[in-house]
Amino acid sequence: MAWAIVACEVAFWVVIVLALAARYVWRRRRLGMVLFVMTPVIDFLLLVLTAVDLSRGAAASWAHGLAAVYIGVSLAFGKNMIRWADDTFRRRVLKEPLPKIVRYGREHAVHYAKGFARHVLAFLIGGALVGATVWWVGDPSRTAGMLGMMARWAVVLGIDFMITVSYFIWPKKPRTGEPFSV
Repeated sequence: MAWAIVACEVAFWVVIVLALAARYVWRRRRLGMVLFVMTPVIDFLLLVLTAVDLSRGAAASWAHGLAAVYIGVSLAFGKNMIRWADDTFRRRVLKEPLPKIVRYGREHAVHYAKGFARHVLAFLIGGALVGATVWWVGDPSRTAGMLGMMARWAVVLGIDFMITVSYFIWPKKPRTGEPFSV
C-alpha cells in the first residue's frame, strides 16, 4: 500500500507541474485547468486502491491510515497547494517579480488560524474515511493500524492547535533589520 501512496503523491505533483507548464510555458490555459482538475482524480484513485487492498483481505496498516491522511490533506489544502505551486513557478521559473506576503502580529495569527481550520477539516475528512473503513471491514483487529495513524494525527493536530494559540499570545514580530511590510 505504501507504494500506492508514493505513486499518488508523485503523480499529484507531476500533474501540477504539467498544468503549470501548460498554463505558462505552452500558453494553453484550458489544458492547464483540465490538468489542475485532475488532481482530485488522483485522490479518488488512491481511495479505490485502498478499498481494493482491504477487500482482498489485507489488514489495514499505517499505510492505509496514511492514505486517509493524504486524501484529507489534499482535499482540505489542495487549492492552497496549487496556488503556492503557481506562485512559486511564476517567481522561480518565469522570474516574475511577485510580491512576497509577510504577515506579523494579529494578521499572522489569524492567517495561521485559518490554516489550522483547514487542518481540522483535513482531520475530519481523514477520520470519516477511517471510520467508514473500520465500519466496512467490520473487524477491529484488521483496522487497528489505521486507528493508530489517526491517534498520531490527533497529536499533530493538538500541537498545531498550541502553535496557533501561541501566535495570538506571542504575536510574530519582524526580525531585527527586517522592514515591517505586508
